Amino acid sequence: MIPVSALLDGSVRPEDALRHRRSTARLPSHLIHYSQDKKPVVVWNGTRRCNLHCMHCYASATNREDPGELTTDEAVQLIDDIAAFGSPTMLFSGGEPLMRADIFDLAAHASRRGLRCVLSTNGTLITDKVARQISEAGFVYVGISLDGMRDVHDKVRGKKGSFDEALAGIRRCRDIGMKVGVRFTLHGKNVQDLPAVLDLLEEENIPRFCMYHLAYAGRGDQIRRFDLSPAETRAAMAYLFQRVEDFHRRGIGKEILTVDNHVDSAYLYLRMREEDPERADEVLQLLGWNGGNQSGIAVTSIDPVGNVHADQFSWNYSFGNVRERPFSAIWPDRSDPRMAVLKDRKSHLKGRCKSCRFLDICNGNLRARAESYFDDFLAPDPACYLTDEEIGISAGSPQALEAAEWPVPVQQAAEAVS
Repeated sequence: MIPVSALLDGSVRPEDALRHRRSTARLPSHLIHYSQDKKPVVVWNGTRRCNLHCMHCYASATNREDPGELTTDEAVQLIDDIAAFGSPTMLFSGGEPLMRADIFDLAAHASRRGLRCVLSTNGTLITDKVARQISEAGFVYVGISLDGMRDVHDKVRGKKGSFDEALAGIRRCRDIGMKVGVRFTLHGKNVQDLPAVLDLLEEENIPRFCMYHLAYAGRGDQIRRFDLSPAETRAAMAYLFQRVEDFHRRGIGKEILTVDNHVDSAYLYLRMREEDPERADEVLQLLGWNGGNQSGIAVTSIDPVGNVHADQFSWNYSFGNVRERPFSAIWPDRSDPRMAVLKDRKSHLKGRCKSCRFLDICNGNLRARAESYFDDFLAPDPACYLTDEEIGISAGSPQALEAAEWPVPVQQAAEAVS
């Protein structure tokens, strides 16, 4: 996760992070990215059940009960273990987490154990009563998915009327004083609505916007042909940065972040060198502390049946199950070869990633996307949108020849929006 607005507007400086960064437990939430001990944010996908059918769903969620999901007692044990391990945040996700009958009891227990509880929801089930229950359970933030404006969102989410229901959920949370934000997954089916969704932040007084790049996982893998080309992604990011700067100039406080493509870090730094060179070095320092992709390091996913994964997009590989061994024993165990590589991956990467001069601030990007695309966990991430020259690979060099062994076909804009 890259705190784009804080880096661009200077609201976070190196001295801010330095005051707290030795311990995740003492960090304010907006500085967790810069901690040294890197205790993981836990994404708990408590259920695979969902009332929508989103085209990019990494969990391939359906509206069916799964009798194998962790029971309430098992979930309480998991929460206790995560809290004792020192994780700072537990993100309740799904499927649709509000379809778990015990969600509020579990969140209240996690809050009492000192975990910062975050809810990731499609928003359609948030009535006035549910909004109050979310608040009373101790959730400190609610992220609600909007994948475009009305017609586009409803098509992406597979249900007519889901946009209006999600927006109503946002308003209900906002109006009772909950911190609420928009989660937007960028791809060729909705890129044209990005400006309007950012306008909506201002119109509806929504304080936070988190933009995900398409992950090739679950149903998201089935629509990878609709991913943006490198040039299209770069144009979308340039536009997002411009909007962040415009919000700042006009004194409109918006927290803007991007997720699962740490090439955004390198691109932001390159833009800072051109547009604000006096601050470029401090931004680079903060990005270095952020560390790039943190799958297997400072972020994990636990799926509905208790399997532990590197992140929520990597359900194809499990490090173990919490029914058999506590999370606190699974997570630091480097005897698993993939876990060992994830925690220190730079020397293992291949192609463009191996030779990239921005490896310290990108860390090889999203391994799940690379593995899905190339069938190789250590291959370069096909979502990189920087040129060989920008990442430090000279034409005709051995590094260029190695990079050429991993071709990434360019998606055409006409195909991506068809």
